[in-house]
Amino acid sequence: MNTITINLFTTLCVGILSASPPETLVRKKRYWIIDSFQITEEYPGPFPYLLGKIEVEKTFAVGFNLQGQGVTEEPKGTLSIDTHTGEIWVHKKIDYEEYQILKLTFEARKIQNNVVDTRLGVEVKVMDINDNAPRFEKETYTVNLKESASQNTFLTGVLASDKDKYMTNNGTLDLRIVSVSPLPIDLEFYIEQSGPGNNRVGTILFKGCLDHEKAEKYTILVEAKDRGEKVQLSSTSTVIINIEDGNNHLPVFTGQTGSGRVKEGDEKVPVLRLQVSDQDTPGTDAWRAVYTIHGDTGNHFRITTDPQSNEGVLFVDKALDYEKGSLRNLSVSVTNVMPYHTCQVKSRPDEGLWDVVTTGDVPAIRQVVVTVEDVNEPPFFTPDVKNITVNENMPVGLTLEVFTATDLDHSYDNTLLYMKGEDLNEWVKVDSKTGTITTAKLLDREAPNVINGHYKVTLYAVDSGKPPMTGTGTLNIHLNDQNDNTPFLERTSMDMCLSDQASVTNITALDLDGDPYSGPFRFQLEGDVNDKWRIEPNNGYTVSLVKETTVHAGYHELKLRVFDLQGQQAVHNLSVSVCECYQIQHCNLRSATQLGGGTAIGILLALLLLGVLLLALMLSCEGEMRPIILEESSGALMKSYIETPGSDCAVPLLCQQIPAITAVTHDNCKKRTAAGAELESQSSYLLRASGKVYRPGLGRQPGSLHRVQSTTLNKSMIVSSKYWSEDSYLATYDGLLPVLHKMTYRLQMQGNELGDYPPHPYAEEGDPETSSQLDVISIPESPFNTDMLLHLGPRFNTLASLCTPKLNSS
Repeated sequence: MNTITINLFTTLCVGILSASPPETLVRKKRYWIIDSFQITEEYPGPFPYLLGKIEVEKTFAVGFNLQGQGVTEEPKGTLSIDTHTGEIWVHKKIDYEEYQILKLTFEARKIQNNVVDTRLGVEVKVMDINDNAPRFEKETYTVNLKESASQNTFLTGVLASDKDKYMTNNGTLDLRIVSVSPLPIDLEFYIEQSGPGNNRVGTILFKGCLDHEKAEKYTILVEAKDRGEKVQLSSTSTVIINIEDGNNHLPVFTGQTGSGRVKEGDEKVPVLRLQVSDQDTPGTDAWRAVYTIHGDTGNHFRITTDPQSNEGVLFVDKALDYEKGSLRNLSVSVTNVMPYHTCQVKSRPDEGLWDVVTTGDVPAIRQVVVTVEDVNEPPFFTPDVKNITVNENMPVGLTLEVFTATDLDHSYDNTLLYMKGEDLNEWVKVDSKTGTITTAKLLDREAPNVINGHYKVTLYAVDSGKPPMTGTGTLNIHLNDQNDNTPFLERTSMDMCLSDQASVTNITALDLDGDPYSGPFRFQLEGDVNDKWRIEPNNGYTVSLVKETTVHAGYHELKLRVFDLQGQQAVHNLSVSVCECYQIQHCNLRSATQLGGGTAIGILLALLLLGVLLLALMLSCEGEMRPIILEESSGALMKSYIETPGSDCAVPLLCQQIPAITAVTHDNCKKRTAAGAELESQSSYLLRASGKVYRPGLGRQPGSLHRVQSTTLNKSMIVSSKYWSEDSYLATYDGLLPVLHKMTYRLQMQGNELGDYPPHPYAEEGDPETSSQLDVISIPESPFNTDMLLHLGPRFNTLASLCTPKLNSS
């Protein structure tokens, strides 16, 4: 126990003067640090025990107080003081590793007024003892090590530490290997330690050779022990070394299966299998075989390992050529996935590593012969693609190119036959013996199947082997352009408005030839066009046709000459219809009727004459005659959708005959223009060829032609003959069809038939003046054939009288 006596009157500092007025004396207390108390950590007791006593010389009664670590601060409850005697007591253990010193404050207070008279600083030191054994980071370390590992290879590191005071014997530890099980043969494990004394790192290594067959696992016990003066504490950790089996045995070739033969040209086919034996554990990398091919200069072969049998499978990866050799000599070596390794200890020096000898891979080698079998290979062209350039329009029989094929087969008859393959335009022919390609037709650069001036021809060379083989060559013909085409117009018919100012429409010219044999073009109007028509500008691809105000309404034919860059020219007819702008969509239709009075009448008369001729030919009934057998219908019309029981003879649809076929009234006939009536008459002939009757007034929508149901005629409707000739009619029909088509083309445009355009006011009601623009409508006034009425019967008299007023009086 320590006792400290303090004379209050001699230890107190009285008298620190203040510089501030008024001058007064201020008493300041001084503090002393008493460092005479020590506690031994982990003292076993009994508790409480007296640590020491603080005595104070006093002339008056005082009370003692202690506060700080161990009393009012952690570790609370460790210390206390007797307030009357100043004795300090210890109540429990304290750990040096947590608290190395406890700092407290001692106070002495006057009992009379509880004023602090003395304040002292007290320090209690905790004395360390060796109460902590070293501890390893792990209790067990596990290492997997390959058998082929070399000596001095790092196996693992172990870490141990001690909580006792650093830089003391209690906190300093050492590592060592206590034991190894089983006892190593030609092998020694050792440990190297590093780091500060209280935190050691031990590195475990080995000398000598590892051998899986001698031991698959080693258990090493490592100890960490401190250097305590009174007592030494220690702990241990276990290190387990698993030795993985290495490749201790080399594979050995034992046999070969398979034919070892391959046909030339074959690819991706196996030819043989190689067998090996290995004493290492099956399924491990030390047992799995790895094969390598030697002597394959062309990289034709590939070898793989069968994962089940460990055999080597030799493939022909790239086709072999018999003509380059019928036998291929190879060598194949075999090793393992894991390298082969052996180790033997020669000597054990006292210092450093041992003297050992190791052995690496020594592969086994086997010779292999592959036989190549000859097959009939196709001939080949060298080169297989040729390009030539010729002018178009060269004469027939011109030699373009000679293709020669080669056949390297020596075991077969190599006679070759040359044949033409692709020749879409049939322009060339091929000599079957020599492969000479000549022209069979004129070559036209603008013909179909010529792409950007290039035309392709393919050629075949066929040998006489069994089976015959074919080689293919390609001839690309580049055709030089010539000026062999004249310019032409994109369109030759156009409409223009009738106006007080000049009207313009575009004209576009084209040319099948390329540059410099095409555009830009030069345009030139022919004939009397001054002050009427002109071209602006006269050069280019698209120019303007300008109509002056002097040009009247109607249909106009112009001649336009077009020149290309080389002066090649062509004359084209331009058909221009001039109409009022609101009538422009019907301009083409009206143009046929606005050619002039005499011309229009002449055309109509010509159409009428053609109709009469057609009727005469149809009723001539030459050739094979077939009767039209009609059923009795009591004078009524019968309806049928087929030509049977007989096709009726075609009857012209003039106004006089309309009552017998179409039942159109006389008033409706007069509303037709001469051209329109003639069109219906001619159209009825064409439609009647299939047994159909054209009915312009029955259910017809404007601008459309309808095939309506056939009408079978009564016996009394036969005009002049009961027979008709189909052959004579078809011959006449074929000859007249082009003529009728030309003359009625504009009158048959869909939606624009004559009579379907909006009405034009020619005169006002009550105005006696008649416009000069009115078309003359002519109706034939020839008398009705009274003999026909006798055959038609009284039922048709009323209808016939509507078309021929003269019959009304009869």
